[in-house]
Amino acid sequence: MSETRTPLPLSVLELATVGTGQTTAEALAATTEVAQAADRLGYSRIWVAEHHNMPAVASTNPPVLIAHLAAVTDRIRVGSGGVMLPNHAPLVVAEQFALLEALHPGRIDLGIGRAPGTDQHTALALRRDPKALSAEDFPQNLIDVLGLFGDGRVEGGLAERFSATPAASSAPAVVLLGSSGFSAELAGALGLPFTFAHHFGSPNTVAAVERYRESFRPSAALERPYTIVTANTLVAEDDDEARRLALPGQLMRLAIRTNRLRPVPSPAEAAVHPERAAAEAMPSNAIIGSPQRVTAGLRQLAADTGADELMVSASTHGAAERVRSLELLAGAWGLLPAAVRPAA
Repeated sequence: MSETRTPLPLSVLELATVGTGQTTAEALAATTEVAQAADRLGYSRIWVAEHHNMPAVASTNPPVLIAHLAAVTDRIRVGSGGVMLPNHAPLVVAEQFALLEALHPGRIDLGIGRAPGTDQHTALALRRDPKALSAEDFPQNLIDVLGLFGDGRVEGGLAERFSATPAASSAPAVVLLGSSGFSAELAGALGLPFTFAHHFGSPNTVAAVERYRESFRPSAALERPYTIVTANTLVAEDDDEARRLALPGQLMRLAIRTNRLRPVPSPAEAAVHPERAAAEAMPSNAIIGSPQRVTAGLRQLAADTGADELMVSASTHGAAERVRSLELLAGAWGLLPAAVRPAA
């Protein structure tokens, strides 16, 4: 008799992309559709990113978007992937996410990164002081956030004089994001979950997650290492259709790499785009294709990295394609659809 196995958790990273001819309002409405689909289909969490001054990304302020998405979903965890901590005062970040946790107890994730999420000019506009452009203070700022959430290991710092909220009954889950060994080692030393940005195309994924596990020290938040690995993933009914729908995302990544930022083209525009060949020739670790091809690729990624959870990001033009990708993947992966919420 065959044994029934619970599939590895799957989650969603959503960029709130803006396509050609779309408004910011339409892009955010599309992200809302994606979040509600992920909630319905049984995905574990949905995270939104922090990007600034980019024509193709509407997700500039994760806490505001998280508040909206948590209010229109039922059970899925909602969080940041991530908040770029050097752009913000630690007390402000802690207050924002303590408030979100109070509104949606047990459903809020604070994913934290140390990159600016933008260019240096925009980073300076956010931080207002050239001396603040480095990330040297990042470890202390992260520790301050943990202390403001009541982490008993933290002595001194902001938590001596300030509280993130007056009467907390729970705290958001803090997850450290990274694409380097530095973040992996810091997450391990602090006993935090670690998310590696494999979707950036880094060849160092396995080395980074191994470094995280080697440096891990148990904490009140986490007894054993917990690794989430992200992947650019797009599923369609067959491989050819998936490649067609993935081409707009490839062109968006080329635009980012060449610093010629623009909205995401439609599949029809992408098919005749003058830079199509260059986009298709870029090295990529994206997992694109039929449900069978993508599930095989994701299982191999999980086996290679020992991931405890995978997080998929579908870069394409419209909401319908992203939702369909999640539907096909959920069915092939074996996710259990969420129960329908009873009427109030």
